[in-house]
Amino acid sequence: MEEDPLALVPLILMKRESTMRFNSLSNRPRTYEGAPAVHISPEAQLERSIMACLLWEDGFYENGVIIAERVKDLVARCPADFVAQLAIKAKEEGRLRHAPLLLARELARHPKKPKMAETLARVIQRADEPAEFLALYWKEGRQPLSKQVKLGLAQALQKFDAYQLAKYNRDGQVKLRDVLFLTHAKPKDEAQAAIWRQLADQTLPSPDTWEVALSSGADKKETFTRLLTEGKLGYLALLRNLRNMVESGVDEPLIQEALLRGAVGAKILPFRFIAAARAVPRLEATLDQALKLALAGRDRLAGRTCILVDVSGSMQSPLSRKSELSFMDAAGALAVLFREMSEEAQVFSFSNDLVEVPPRQGLALMDAIYHSQAHRGTMLGAAVAKLNNETFDRLIVLTDEQTADRVPSPAGRGYMINVATNANGVGYGPWTHIDGFSEALVQYVQALEFQHNVNQLPNRY
Repeated sequence: MEEDPLALVPLILMKRESTMRFNSLSNRPRTYEGAPAVHISPEAQLERSIMACLLWEDGFYENGVIIAERVKDLVARCPADFVAQLAIKAKEEGRLRHAPLLLARELARHPKKPKMAETLARVIQRADEPAEFLALYWKEGRQPLSKQVKLGLAQALQKFDAYQLAKYNRDGQVKLRDVLFLTHAKPKDEAQAAIWRQLADQTLPSPDTWEVALSSGADKKETFTRLLTEGKLGYLALLRNLRNMVESGVDEPLIQEALLRGAVGAKILPFRFIAAARAVPRLEATLDQALKLALAGRDRLAGRTCILVDVSGSMQSPLSRKSELSFMDAAGALAVLFREMSEEAQVFSFSNDLVEVPPRQGLALMDAIYHSQAHRGTMLGAAVAKLNNETFDRLIVLTDEQTADRVPSPAGRGYMINVATNANGVGYGPWTHIDGFSEALVQYVQALEFQHNVNQLPNRY
């Protein structure tokens, strides 16, 4: 039976639409580039601040502390149910690591916090996250855990097997055994009880991971060759360790086979392939094939799609302090996604000018977008005005929304996809506004496009 596209985005229909209103010019918010922005509800502001948030990381216009403090303030102004839904969405659809934990922590302070335990248990999906949540909970001073927090942490601990607990049993400020003792968690069966006793006694067997092997002095080539041959290296770890493998002399056909075999169904953010190709240029052709395999099988958008990518100076800001990837990379990766799933598409870039990008695909399209023009100002309004003279079924804009000029309404169906966390933006009202840079937002666009009456769905993701 064909899957209902709305089932891909169950939270969308549960959310309230943004409050849209235009105040006097003296009160109207503005982007950091000076263009008039739009007043939106606290819920929309919180979602805007979260869905592309790598917690405590600085952006081009705002530092990480400002963003985190804005999130805390907004949580207190939003309904508890909305905060809980957003935390789950940021984890399960946005695939963010720390921002969902911050939402869960602030939800614990909320005067009305229904489903706190259920939300926390769902947000925690990796075995190091219970300890990370507690470190966040005590960031401003140690305090007792609420009953709901204890219950949520206890439920989360039941998810993990011995391998997962051993892999993430780190010697940090808060340890996994601390979480076990503080929550008085009850194991689901005797097998889990035995594992938890090992965790408490610090006798868990070391997991068979590349980190453990290499830290114990094992040979890199032998370690990676064995893990690849036995299928014990996760796909993200494979992408992140390509340079290590090539430099240590691992057989390249073995690496290439693993890249192609694991790509189908891999739940990896598209820009990871870009980072891998930059780390090991000699494997770019294989990575390009792997990217296309990962994107294959999606329903196509009918008709003509115009994809407009922001290549202004602010988009060159790195996603995080340790990342070699930028917001432009995140936007470009989404452009590759939308290009792949469109029956017919034209790609443009904008900065000071509007430039059409050569009709390429995959990593070649990324390169063409980046080198299409100089990365200077942000004249989004002028770009949209020019494209409004063209004939398209939809216009998809990928940007941080910090334009210097007024943005007109799209001539037809318009999607404004915000890949950053800045406080104010322009893509509301007549635009379908989407926050974040995971492929889940592509599913949302598909869900909207494949409905008989798009106007019945909310105009915000």
